[in-house]
Amino acid sequence: MNKNGPVVVIEDDIDDQEILGMIFSKLAYDNPVMFFKDGYEALEYLQRSDVIPFLILSDINMPKIDGFELRSKVQSDRDLHIKCTPYIFFTTTSSNKSVTDAYEASVQGFFVKPSGIDQMESTIRKIMEYWKEALSPAA
Repeated sequence: MNKNGPVVVIEDDIDDQEILGMIFSKLAYDNPVMFFKDGYEALEYLQRSDVIPFLILSDINMPKIDGFELRSKVQSDRDLHIKCTPYIFFTTTSSNKSVTDAYEASVQGFFVKPSGIDQMESTIRKIMEYWKEALSPAA
């Protein structure tokens, strides 16, 4: 895990991208934030050898490839897997099945997007602070 690397946000909703952009700007972490509207764009970026992200924040319901499929592709790609990038679902809704499926896919977190901006900021801050403190084999 590269603690100074980019935060990769995979989110197809433009409004959510704008809100998250404002939140990350306000929180002022040194990590650049990269937004992708679908999993294929994100995967292409992640597969670059010069990119070692800090974390991946992924929606589940997206066009072309959903969050579960993207997680599977990241996990099965040896070069991506050894980067030890935390993969976190940040989605609008959840069910017991989606949470169970997520953890069976070895995600490192599952969060439902809070409805208010202040609550969303608090959640993003907690995620960032946790991973800034966490150790990983690639640290």
